[in-house]
Amino acid sequence: MNAYDIVLKSREKGRPTALTYISRIVDGFIELHGDRRFADDCAVVGGVGAVEGMPVTVIGIEKGEDTNDKIAHHFGCAHPEGYRKAVRLMKQAEKFHRPVLCFVDTSGAYCGIGAEERGQSEAIAMSILEMLRLKTPTLSLIIGEGGSGGALGLSAADEVWITETSTYSVISPEGCASILWKDSSRVAEASECLKMTANDLAALGAVERVIPEDGFSDAFFEGLKADIAAAFGKLKGLPVQTLVENRYRRYRKF
Repeated sequence: MNAYDIVLKSREKGRPTALTYISRIVDGFIELHGDRRFADDCAVVGGVGAVEGMPVTVIGIEKGEDTNDKIAHHFGCAHPEGYRKAVRLMKQAEKFHRPVLCFVDTSGAYCGIGAEERGQSEAIAMSILEMLRLKTPTLSLIIGEGGSGGALGLSAADEVWITETSTYSVISPEGCASILWKDSSRVAEASECLKMTANDLAALGAVERVIPEDGFSDAFFEGLKADIAAAFGKLKGLPVQTLVENRYRRYRKF
């Protein structure tokens, strides 16, 4: 597949959403709600559970499945209160020494007037800042679209993994083509130039692992569950100061 084929695949109807991954990987998941400031954003789903017996905090950007579900979850476009809820859960995880697992699937943060009035850019910036200095292991998985700051707000982790037909980019290829060339028909060309596919990102060092999807079979979820538990086991073995310094250096090198 070329880059634009992968872009289309990452948006494909029927693709597993964050809640699908949570249900298959996280045992005993209990959802927690609200940012304690304004509201509960349904685009960001978060709570606590266990992976291979290890307590974890889980945060996911949920797109929804059918039309009504997508509307309820704002099509996976998080409001400021979504990122503030995520930060609240991250700080709670730090307090109780739980690793943080994030599932990212969004075309970008919600760009409506209300979101801007409530401080969308500040909320994303604070989410990135708090995640960078969090004193507990963090892992982010890109499971579909990893779009713009909306994705980066939950991707400043110790490691970032991506499934093989997912994307991760500063802007959509449609937006890039419209801004650079004033021609949205050049979307396929923009997809190649952005280096937004899993293999391109791995070559650039922006992700640590590309995960073969294997048709999203039972074996895929079982293997991913074991890999996540192993990664957290490794990260939990590091001194806290080393963990934070390694994360800081990972992003400074970009």
